[in-house]
Order: sequence, then C-alpha cells, then structure tokens
Amino acid sequence: MWKLNESMLGGNEERADGFLDDESDGFCSLSPMQRVYGFAACLVAGLVCMILSLIVFAKPIKFAALFTFGNVLAVGSTAFLIGPRQQIGMMFDPVRVYATSIYLGCVVIALIFALWIHNKILTILAIICELCALIWYSLSYIPFARRMVSGLMVRLWDTEP
Repeated sequence: MWKLNESMLGGNEERADGFLDDESDGFCSLSPMQRVYGFAACLVAGLVCMILSLIVFAKPIKFAALFTFGNVLAVGSTAFLIGPRQQIGMMFDPVRVYATSIYLGCVVIALIFALWIHNKILTILAIICELCALIWYSLSYIPFARRMVSGLMVRLWDTEP
C-alpha cells in the first residue's frame, strides 16, 4: 500500500517500518488482492467454525471452543483489510475500549471454563456474555446504533406504566 501511495503522490520520504504497520515492506506487506483473500478466508473459516459449533451444541465444551475460535477469526479478519495496527487501535478507541475489554475477557473466560474447568453451565453463560459483548462491540461501528438499542431495551423492559 505504501508503494502505491508513494507512486501516486511521488513522495520519497524515508520511514521506519514496524512489525504491525499495515504498510510495512516486511512480514505484513500484502497486496490489496491478497488482503481481500486473507479477509475472505479468515471470515469464512470463522463462520464455518461458528456453524460447526452448532452441530456440537449438546457438548458445551466443544461448542465453546469452536464458537470462540470462530468469533476470534471473524473479528480478526478485518485486520487483513485495514492492517493489524489500525485494527488494534480501532478496537481500543475510547468509544470501544469497554466493549472490547469485556469481549476479550469473555473470550478468555469462556475458554478457561470450557478447556480447563470443564463446567458446562459456566461455559454457556460465558458464551452468552461473549455474544452480547460482540454485538455491543459491533454496534459501536454503526452511528447512533448503541443509543437506539439502549433506548429500545429501556422501552421493552421498563416496568413503570
């Protein structure tokens, strides 16, 4: 991408490339088509894992492992399009930092409950929290979506006449 920008703008400035730079000439440099292929492959793999997890829903531990792995793949797939540094920066933007932290915490907790503690009820609860956190995180990318969903939930669950 950097070379494309450089050729279009005619800039020859020197710059230091880092490992997570989305435009570095090192490990992370991909052509635009390779980025689309990487995104599609990662997203499809994540969706396949999430769909396969529904087959083993009766076994919550296998379900949690597959579902969580699929979630992480699907969320991480956008790093191919915008680069890992920008993806991490956007995830920990002040607007999303709480949703991201809760989502990542739920991912870790779900995996601990599923793979280490082997408690089915806690695993299902962690997966439900993970899904809610993922939805709330995703809503942060849509303007006014969080406000609209919050208002809707207040109206639906309000017990006062």
